[in-house]
Amino acid sequence: MFKRLRADIRAAKQNDPAARSKFEIWLTYSGVHALSWHRWANFLYRIKLKLLARMTSQFAKWLTGIEIHPAAKIAGGVFIDHGTGVVIGETAEIEEGVVIYQGVTLGGTGKESGKRHPTVKRGAVISAGAKILGGFTVGEYAKIGAGAVVLKEVPAYATVVGVPGRVVRINGEKLPDLEQEKRDPLQEEVCNLRERLFELEEKVKNLEK
Repeated sequence: MFKRLRADIRAAKQNDPAARSKFEIWLTYSGVHALSWHRWANFLYRIKLKLLARMTSQFAKWLTGIEIHPAAKIAGGVFIDHGTGVVIGETAEIEEGVVIYQGVTLGGTGKESGKRHPTVKRGAVISAGAKILGGFTVGEYAKIGAGAVVLKEVPAYATVVGVPGRVVRINGEKLPDLEQEKRDPLQEEVCNLRERLFELEEKVKNLEK
């Protein structure tokens, strides 16, 4: 537990230019506090003291403004910056080096059972207000833009923006065919059917002559 706390403090020091000392981070950073409380709640959850674990997580939510389900799996070295309004669901998994900003939700859509919350791989950055909903994976070093709503798998090193979220870059390079994501398949099918109908009408007219 203390090893992970040191990793969390180190991550905060590396990612926040306003951080002046590790002692200040330990004393004042709500993200570090929330993760520390979560380690304890997760331990209680794993030894089947689930009610006590939930009470601990709710106390931490009241104290920090960050809600983490005690069953969530969070590695050491995660940084929650500011953190107010962050929600992390029961089956969420977060690897080391991930940075999460305020207002982020790692949730479910309400339609799944089992693994229904996202897995966020090493080094990913999730910007303020982003919502990642579902039991899929956000790849290593991916970047999720502020306010994005992500409903499907995100490749490693991808940048995702918008509602619903769409990949606009991979490895820093723009995708050449973004227009395809803006197309409406149903509308295209209707247009194709209309064209086919016009062709058949022309053939019928020619036969009648």
